[in-house]
Amino acid sequence: MNIGIVGCGGRMGRMLIETVMATDGAALAGGTEQAGSPFVGQDLGLLVGSKTVGAVVLDDARALFDASDVVIDFTVPAATAAHAALAFDTRTAMVIGTTGLSPEQQSAVQGGSETAAIVQAGNMSLGVNLLVGLARQAAELLGPDYDIEIVEMHHKHKIDAPSGTALMLGKAAAEGRGIDHDANAVLSREGQTGARPDQAIGYATLRGGDVVGDHTVIFAGPSERIELTHRASSREIFARGAVRAAMWCEGRAPGLYSMRDVLGLA
Repeated sequence: MNIGIVGCGGRMGRMLIETVMATDGAALAGGTEQAGSPFVGQDLGLLVGSKTVGAVVLDDARALFDASDVVIDFTVPAATAAHAALAFDTRTAMVIGTTGLSPEQQSAVQGGSETAAIVQAGNMSLGVNLLVGLARQAAELLGPDYDIEIVEMHHKHKIDAPSGTALMLGKAAAEGRGIDHDANAVLSREGQTGARPDQAIGYATLRGGDVVGDHTVIFAGPSERIELTHRASSREIFARGAVRAAMWCEGRAPGLYSMRDVLGLA
């Protein structure tokens, strides 16, 4: 399966290159960087300090979509929306790990899925997707006497908050509780906030250092507290999950899928 990687020169892009190279049945179709990047024209294998693979860095995203069976995108929301439009035009499958999309940008992703299989997830990790299921189950079983709080920490370079993974967890808990997430989410607190609303799902965001990603769902009830935690120690887990999702797209009908579909957890 020929896999393209947009934004291939960054930390995540390079890890995706290495993961594709190590995956049986997968081949690199190419990558992209912005026009003027020193990486344009370079072989992807050499970009990660390995042997040549015959696929190079382009500055033309459409050309990459035309050459690929599936394209993996861990870029920024505006770019992802534009790439989703290319997926629609070329009917090329996509795997999207970008977070922080606006409603309009998410609409572009939904539009792309009309003609192409698109896997979109706030987190590609098997462990995190298991945690999502546990959060939903715990919220359902524990009931409204247990307040739900989500704490997440990432490296200082992350540009969106709360993280896509934190929102995945909150939405799963809301589903388990049988409430509307957006109507009950408390994304930040400051000043005289008053007493905590009974159905609130609170978020706390921490940023610093080189933390790959820590997420904890807290259920605080009468005389006890249950905490479900996942800590990522390497971005390799996201790259492995994304490539697994890319391979899963082969022969898949157009539609918008989640990582839970890929892992058979849906």
